[in-house]
Amino acid sequence: MESSNLSTLREEDAAAEDEELSPLPPPPPPSASASAFSPDSIPPRPASHSSLQKYAPVGWSGYFDKEEDVTIPGSNDVFHVLYGWIRWTSCFLPPWSLSFALSASKIKEKARVVAMDLRGHGKSSTENDSDLSIETLCNDVLAVLKTMYGDSPPAIILVGHSMGGSVAVHVAARKVIPNITGLVVVDVVEGTAMASLVHMQKILSSRMQHFPSIEKAVEWSIKGGPLRNVESARLSVPSTLKYDESKKCYTYRTPLEESEQYWKGWYEGLSDKFLSCPVPKLLLLAGTDRLDRALTIGQMQGKFQMVVVRHTGHALQEDAPEEFASYILNFIGRNRIGPHGVEIPGLLRRSQQ
Repeated sequence: MESSNLSTLREEDAAAEDEELSPLPPPPPPSASASAFSPDSIPPRPASHSSLQKYAPVGWSGYFDKEEDVTIPGSNDVFHVLYGWIRWTSCFLPPWSLSFALSASKIKEKARVVAMDLRGHGKSSTENDSDLSIETLCNDVLAVLKTMYGDSPPAIILVGHSMGGSVAVHVAARKVIPNITGLVVVDVVEGTAMASLVHMQKILSSRMQHFPSIEKAVEWSIKGGPLRNVESARLSVPSTLKYDESKKCYTYRTPLEESEQYWKGWYEGLSDKFLSCPVPKLLLLAGTDRLDRALTIGQMQGKFQMVVVRHTGHALQEDAPEEFASYILNFIGRNRIGPHGVEIPGLLRRSQQ
């Protein structure tokens, strides 16, 4: 597997840098039962030029305003956090910060953005990076919020994509952080996720495992992987990699195939937990086939707002960052979420008048 992957990429290097590549054949039409992780759910890939410069890594500074390592008291756990500044409402975004970089650069114009790398992701470092149980991931988020804000956090909207969406739901459902005023879950639904788990090992093993350079990993993520936005891939992909000295190549920082024991816990009971959270809720999906029975009933009863973002893959916040940001900001405005929570006209605090 390793030598085949590397030789294939080296052959690509021998091609002329500016030669136009033939577009890939169009994918088959999606089936009604397409998974969020299946090839059928991914839109066609654009033709592109092979260029190291085109796929070179990009730093966070053009999208966020500050980075910080948050050390959890009484432990050796350190979580990497990126901030986008403004005066009040915080959008708290797991699981790894740079996957939200493009959308965060838009959201921060109206709301403060706090983007966290969960354990085992990005630049965060913990005593046990392989413990990806939902309980541990939730405890990590709660610990970071407690360390950052103490007992007086600002209004917080939890936003999470895929597994990070499950973490956001579980954190909100615990009801232990005051002033959580909104919940946004991005393209994860219990029914679809649970049905996909039996195929997950095959999906993970079929992706390219080793890369001779970061640029080649970014290139693969666009041409053969799940992403469609080159700028976002240049931001997010490098933080998912580590250099393997023994193999002299880059590989994935988080070995997801070794976390199988936790997969069921991420998604089991997720729909009921989501519906039970006593805050305004938004579900952003890449396709209507994602809804399961519980969410279909809940949506018909008006228990949450649902938006289908067309022409994107599973990582819709990366594929359509401006559209994603507009939905987050509209959600804040629609639910009148201000610096102290939901603001009802006529009932403003004296200190605000």
